[in-house]
Amino acid sequence: MFAFLLAVIMVGGLATLGLVPLRPRHRVDLFSLVVWFAAYKAGIFALVTVNPRATRAVFLGALGVDLLLVFVLLWLTGGSDSIYYLLFFPLVAVNAYYFGPWLGLGAALVAGGLYAAAAALALPWVGWTPVTILAALVGLPAFALGHVAVRERRARAEVERLNTELKETLGRLEATQEDLLVAERMATVGRLSLKVAHEVRNPISAIELNAEMLQDIVRGREGLDMEEAVGLVGAIREQVNALDALTEEYLAFARFPRPNFEEDSVNDMVAGVAEFVRPVATRQGISVKIETDPTVPTMVIDRTLLRQAVLNLVKNGLEALSQGGSLTVATRRGPGAVEIAVSDTGPGIAPTVASRLFEPFFTTKPQGTGLGLSIARQIVEEHSGEVRWSNATGGGATFTIRLPLKDNEHG
Repeated sequence: MFAFLLAVIMVGGLATLGLVPLRPRHRVDLFSLVVWFAAYKAGIFALVTVNPRATRAVFLGALGVDLLLVFVLLWLTGGSDSIYYLLFFPLVAVNAYYFGPWLGLGAALVAGGLYAAAAALALPWVGWTPVTILAALVGLPAFALGHVAVRERRARAEVERLNTELKETLGRLEATQEDLLVAERMATVGRLSLKVAHEVRNPISAIELNAEMLQDIVRGREGLDMEEAVGLVGAIREQVNALDALTEEYLAFARFPRPNFEEDSVNDMVAGVAEFVRPVATRQGISVKIETDPTVPTMVIDRTLLRQAVLNLVKNGLEALSQGGSLTVATRRGPGAVEIAVSDTGPGIAPTVASRLFEPFFTTKPQGTGLGLSIARQIVEEHSGEVRWSNATGGGATFTIRLPLKDNEHG
């Protein structure tokens, strides 16, 4: 846009040459000047288009060329008698608006000097008074226009900054509102889960007790029917235990216990979890590896809760390894924190579900409550930590618990 304005100003000035009487000896030179000017303006547009980063340098160079062009026009058309001194006004004003007031003032002084040179070459010399007046009339409005342009740019930048802050604030408000709605829904679901779990727990306990008694009765009797009955009762007890575990998970989510922090060994806790799940993993053809960092210090943790968080991540990894594979539970000491990583060689986390991994009740499995990862994150956050996940390049996923070290835990 700036280059276009300059081109319009200069082309408009050249277009009026036909109305101005020229000295015969200058007519050929003037035609050459017009041709050169057209090529030069085309070059300006090309440079700015090809290399936008050099726009400022190109325009500064163009300003110098344009001032020299006006000087030549003045000289060719009579010096102080030429009307082309008027081209200095829009030329300097537009550049002052673009580059600022001080450059506009400097360009006005240069314009005054060029006007004086053209007048001296063309003769007769008119003296310094007209030169000073021209420089003042060109420079002062240009300086004022440049100052206004600077203020306008600052105001525009401030408006853009405020708009950006407003958009960010609105985004945060919308996110907060969404979080509040989710929290309200989760609170309602939590209360409902607590009520349902309590209502279901007692009948489940009664069924389990009666099934156990029935199993004891039929176990001592002979016959194929009794053997089948023993198997059926065992299946009943297995499903009852699954329901009991389900209600326990709902209760853990709805009635989160207050942490009881004590100094304990993270390495021992993690190793205990790995050994606890090893028999189940072995039956599924999954190898469990333990990699503990001996430099990990004891930390102030709730061992029971943190064990549950790690166990939930381990169970999640085992469920991803239905066709065998390996699962690694590791600890490591990082800068200012201890990390517990659970890695599996499964298919990894699909991008379509990544954003909902820790959402309560969300699950991609045909069975389960979808609370395991949510409870794990809740427990870790009670320890002022965070849970992260990542997919491995060769396949599999890693969930990492990061627990910040306190000042007295760097030992």
